[in-house]
Amino acid sequence: MVMRLSRLGSFHQSRLSFMRSLLRRLKDENWSFERPVFSFDKKGVGVAVYTAAGPKRTYSLVCFGHDLEPEERSDRVIAHKWDSTFTLFDGVPTQADIERLSQNVPRQEAGRVSNREISVSRANRSVRLFNHVLESLTAGKQPDEEKCLAVGYLMRTTAVYGSGKFGAADRELIANREELAGPFQAEMLLVYLIRSYSLDLVEHMAKLRAPETAVTINAQLRHCFGIGNSTGLGLAPFVINHPVLLNNWIAVREEALHRVCAIEVATAKEQQHFSNLLKRAQLNTANWRSEHPIQIKKINELNSDLASLDKKIAAGALNKKHPWQSLYAWAEENLSLEGQEQLVSLMLEPYGKLVDRLCPLMEANEAMAFCIDGAMPLKRMKKILEKEYAWALDIDWDKPDNQAYAWYISAE
Repeated sequence: MVMRLSRLGSFHQSRLSFMRSLLRRLKDENWSFERPVFSFDKKGVGVAVYTAAGPKRTYSLVCFGHDLEPEERSDRVIAHKWDSTFTLFDGVPTQADIERLSQNVPRQEAGRVSNREISVSRANRSVRLFNHVLESLTAGKQPDEEKCLAVGYLMRTTAVYGSGKFGAADRELIANREELAGPFQAEMLLVYLIRSYSLDLVEHMAKLRAPETAVTINAQLRHCFGIGNSTGLGLAPFVINHPVLLNNWIAVREEALHRVCAIEVATAKEQQHFSNLLKRAQLNTANWRSEHPIQIKKINELNSDLASLDKKIAAGALNKKHPWQSLYAWAEENLSLEGQEQLVSLMLEPYGKLVDRLCPLMEANEAMAFCIDGAMPLKRMKKILEKEYAWALDIDWDKPDNQAYAWYISAE
């Protein structure tokens, strides 16, 4: 039941989500953020450095802004130019580091980075919304909220790479760092900082265009913006190639649900917390936009589900013994998969002390599932290599063409 794609595809963010886990750490450990470098022209061409300093280490997002012709802009993974390119640097980069990165990061696949770089990414502007926000701020007025809600981001990444891509640090170099030990914590930090960059950039460009009249985006409207992602292409083979990791993610989520369902009585405070978040979920879903018929249907069903759930709560569903178990059993009979999974996320929210401590269990030592027979004779190993990897042995590595994309790997 749990591993059906239809259900997995209906999951909602929760306390266990990778970004939520990161944000709790940033808050609890009082991380500080600075922007020591920020130099861009009116077209958004330039460089910026954002630093995130924790109790033990500092990480820096190095950003490069580019000016693209309309025909050069593409969301395809195989594009060669982007509006912005990024890397998450281990520490604080020197001017020499920035110069080195400026010669490589904008080239992405054609470039080379070092193990001082943890993650590499690139992004394109959501052109219509970016231009609308830029023109509005330049004219001294706030952007149209409905347009902002309809898109939800000023930039969308077309890739967020880690684990040795293009020469970046292998996972094993950072896996034992407490702040990066959980799944995708480095990548989430990179994306979190890209969001700040996207908002800062559009405000900066507006200020350069109209120093006397330009305004910044007001605090409430800033909440409308996240970061888009125009491709999830890598997720399909990732799930197939990392079964232990995926198992741990789902097992932890099921354990969290189990713990909440085992609660005998929901306190008045817990009930109120749940009810408040249910109202927020309804407001959130009402703002969802889609042009795809299947997704439109799902959103409509979820809106209806949340209304039914609201009525169920108002009728006193949480005053029973084992209220969460009872409520979830009702949801399985009466709500769509989207509604059921939204309920699971909401149920976890009042119980941070029960749920949050499970996050470290979402890691996986995948090397344990891949053991090499150390007693194998070298002669046999050589035969296996010559048979299975003849294609690699036949490549003439002295030819420049064969070196150009040496960082590429293939599941085939």
